[in-house]
Amino acid sequence: MRYSKRSSRQQTPASTQIIVGLMVGVFALLALCCGGWLIFSPLVSSSVNPKQAAPAQPVELTIAYSPEKADLFKSLVADFNAQNNKAPNGTRLTIKALELEPDAMVTGAIAGDFQAMSPDSSIWLGQVDRAWADAHGGEGTLVGATTRYAVSPVVIAMWRDVARTMGYPDKALGWSDLLAKAQSDPNFKWSHPSTTSASGLLATLAEFYAAAGKTRGLTVEDTQAQRTLDYVSAIEKTVRYYGEGEWPTAQRVIQQGRGYLDAFVCSEQIVVWARSKGADIVAIYPAEGALWQDHPLALLEQPGLSDTQRLTFTRFSDFVRSPDAQKKVLSLGYRPADLNIPINTPGSPIRADNGVDPTQPKTSLQVPAPNVLQTVQQTWLLTKRRTNVMLVVDTSGSMSGDKINNVKDALKIFVDQIQNDQERVGMVLFSSEVYNTIPPQELRTNRQALYSTISSIKPGGNTALLDAVKAAYGQLQKLNDKGRINAIVVMTDGLENNSRISLKTLTNYMRDSNQAGAPVVVFAIGYGKDADWNTLKSLSDSTGGQVREGNLETIKQLYKILSTYF
Repeated sequence: MRYSKRSSRQQTPASTQIIVGLMVGVFALLALCCGGWLIFSPLVSSSVNPKQAAPAQPVELTIAYSPEKADLFKSLVADFNAQNNKAPNGTRLTIKALELEPDAMVTGAIAGDFQAMSPDSSIWLGQVDRAWADAHGGEGTLVGATTRYAVSPVVIAMWRDVARTMGYPDKALGWSDLLAKAQSDPNFKWSHPSTTSASGLLATLAEFYAAAGKTRGLTVEDTQAQRTLDYVSAIEKTVRYYGEGEWPTAQRVIQQGRGYLDAFVCSEQIVVWARSKGADIVAIYPAEGALWQDHPLALLEQPGLSDTQRLTFTRFSDFVRSPDAQKKVLSLGYRPADLNIPINTPGSPIRADNGVDPTQPKTSLQVPAPNVLQTVQQTWLLTKRRTNVMLVVDTSGSMSGDKINNVKDALKIFVDQIQNDQERVGMVLFSSEVYNTIPPQELRTNRQALYSTISSIKPGGNTALLDAVKAAYGQLQKLNDKGRINAIVVMTDGLENNSRISLKTLTNYMRDSNQAGAPVVVFAIGYGKDADWNTLKSLSDSTGGQVREGNLETIKQLYKILSTYF
C-alpha cells in the first residue's frame, strides 16, 4: 500500500511530535556545550577499546640457523624477503634470521624464542623433541614439517703437504692412517670438536663405526665392546685439544696459518671456504666411511604459531628447494639436496683442484638410533684425551664490583661444564703477587675445594700476571704428563705491573720447555678495554694458544666455551 507524505504525518499524534522535538533540542544544546563530544564519543570508544579489538597474530617468522652457514642462509633469507611474498589476505610474508650455536638452539626452541630452525644436522632435532617431552611430562613433540636443502660430508681437513706424507692422493686414507701418523710423529697436531657439536659427534661416531668394522646398524653393544673402546681411546689420545666447533677452528687455521694445526675435522664445505682464503687444504674422506651434515629446515609447532607464520615456512621451504636456490647452495660449497643438479660441472666448487672430490665419500655411514648416539656421547667422555688445566685468575683491585662477581660465576660454570671427574683442574690466584695455588688434581678430589676458593675471591692490589702464569706453568711441568692435554686458562683486566720475571724470559722459558717436556697451551682472556693485549698475545703465541676478548656480557659464555676444549 502506498502512503503519501501527508498521510504519514497525519498518523503521528501531536503530543508525540512535541516530545520528539523537545528531545532533539535538548540533545543539540548538550552537544554544543560539550563541543560535540556526546555525538562522537560512542564512535571513538568503539574504535580504541582494547577489549573489543581482536589480538594481532604474529606475522614475521624467526628462523635460527647455525653459524657455519651464515653466508648461505642470510643470502637465501634476503632473496626470499626481496620477492615480496604475500598471504591471500595481502599480508607480506617475511623471515628474520637468528644465528645460534646448535646447542643454544635446543634451549631456545623449548623457550619459544623462534618458530623454526636450521641446524647443521638432524641430530639436534631429536634432542629438541626429547627436551620438549621432558619438559611436558613425556608427551608430544615440537618438531614439525622438515625439509633438507643442503648436505655436506664430514671430512678430515689436512694441509696438502701433510696429506702427501701419508700417501695422498694415491692412497685412500682413514682413521687408522691418522692414528698411525699421530703416534709416529710427536709434532703432528690435529683436532676435532667436542661431541657437543655436530661435526664432533659425527666424527666420533665414525671412529666407533671404524672400530666396530661396520657401516650401518651400530648398536649400544658395539660401542661398549672392549676392542671398540681401545681403538677409539687410542685415536682420541692423539688429539691436540678439542674445541667448540668446526667453524671457529677453521677461522683460526686461516688466522694463525700453517703452524696452528696439521689437520682438523669439519664438513666438506669448510674446506671449500678455506681454499677460497688461500689455504692449501684438502679433504680426506675416511676410507672406513663418512657421515653427513644434512642441514634440515624444521618448523617448530610452538603454541601460538600463526597461520601466516606457517604459510611463510611452507613458502620458504619451497623456495630453498627451487633450482635457483639450489644453485646458490652449490656455489657456496654445499651439495644441493636436489639430485638433478650436477656437482661435477666446470663451474662447481666441488672439484679436485679445489681440494675436494665429487665422487667421495665412497661409503656413507648410517646415523644410528638416538640411544646409540647418546651412548657414543657418554662413552666419548670416558675415551677422550684427559686434561690438566690450570686456571689463572686476576684478583687485583681493578677487578672490583661487577667484574669480580662475573668472573666468579664464570669460573664456577667452567668447573661445572667439565663433567668427567678424572680431569685434573688447579688454580692460581694473583694480585700484587701469587697468593693462592691449588695444584692440579682430579675433580673427584678437589671440585669442592675449587668452588670454595672461587667463592672466597676478593679484589685488591696490583697485577703480577707473569709471575702467576709462571707458577701455573711450573705446576703442569711438575706433572710432566705428556699423555694429557696441558693447558693454562689465564684472565686479566689490566696491565702487568708487578712481576719479577720479564715477558721475554717467560715466553722463552715456556717455548723451550714445551719442546723438552709436556707441551702446555695458554688460552688467554682479556677482560675489558684495559687488558694487556700485547702481553696476552705473546703468552699465547709462544705456546700455540689463543687470545679471547671478554666483557661483562660475554665472560660467562666465554668460560663455558673454553671448557669444551677439555
